[in-house]
Amino acid sequence: MKALVKHASGPGNVDILDVPEPHCADNQVRVEVAFCGVCGTDIHVLHDTFRNYPPVILGHEFSGTVVEVGRNATGVHVGERIAGLGATAVACGQCPYCQTGNFMFCLSRRGMGHGVNGALTRFVILRPDQLYRVPDHLPMEEAAMSEPFAAAIHAVTELTSTRIGDVVLISGPGPIGLLCLKLLVAEGIKTIVVGVDGDYLRLETARRIGAADVINLKERSVSDAVQQHTDGRGFDVAFECAGHPESVRGCIEALRPLGKYTQVGICGCEMRFPIDQIFYKQLTVQGSICYTAKTWDRMMKILAHGRIRFNDLVSTKVPISEWRKAFDLCMQKQAIKVLMYPE
Repeated sequence: MKALVKHASGPGNVDILDVPEPHCADNQVRVEVAFCGVCGTDIHVLHDTFRNYPPVILGHEFSGTVVEVGRNATGVHVGERIAGLGATAVACGQCPYCQTGNFMFCLSRRGMGHGVNGALTRFVILRPDQLYRVPDHLPMEEAAMSEPFAAAIHAVTELTSTRIGDVVLISGPGPIGLLCLKLLVAEGIKTIVVGVDGDYLRLETARRIGAADVINLKERSVSDAVQQHTDGRGFDVAFECAGHPESVRGCIEALRPLGKYTQVGICGCEMRFPIDQIFYKQLTVQGSICYTAKTWDRMMKILAHGRIRFNDLVSTKVPISEWRKAFDLCMQKQAIKVLMYPE
């Protein structure tokens, strides 16, 4: 079968290769991939700026259909439509983090798409506990958004306290920022989205989704938004989703005293930022990395309600043979969410 493979260490070294179809062991399940989203992590693996273990098949945001069930695998049946939790492909299961569902901090953990083979191919092998049945009304394209949606749920509803009456800032209108926006809009929270000049398409999408205002930093400043939407007091909450030093600084400076800051994007570099503002404003600052096991359970309940959909975020679908086009669209911000499918 064809697969998008990081075949050697170093920048680049990614291509479509022929690989053997994976074998389904007695305690495993084989899934035929429907769609797999392009994530920033995949691009980091391409550039070798995210830890990876080549040769490895890329991709971890996926949906598919169960086509084979090992004889000792229980609770799953052929034909079921699923979203896959790839982050727990390898975990010890015994450490305090695994035992409490916080598997992201397990020292033995490896995720699909960089640590073990991922979903930018036709078939993947999973354990039954990695499978989450998607609601019947949800198309497979939208089901492939489950993994990044779980990350947004963790940041917005599990780690950060927001309530109606707050005014919230999202800096960075990429897929994660827009998914955070969807949750905040569904909760009735006034949200302002900030981006740079190259984010025109994404800012317009944020406006359509329900942002109270969008700020293109080439045309308006965050301080203008502070004056307009908070009477100069400052935002109650800020979600930094861009992973850029200037975005971090802008969020911290825009918060009111006793405000809350959540780091959602990966910066990937050391930086200088106004740490004294955390002191003088007595800000609550925290990071949000991915999700927990309970997040996925909560997400499936949210999806079952049908109030939040992703059809307006899936902008491009291409076969995996066109992976360079898919990656370029993401890096050049010419798409919202790009999905690839096997051939």
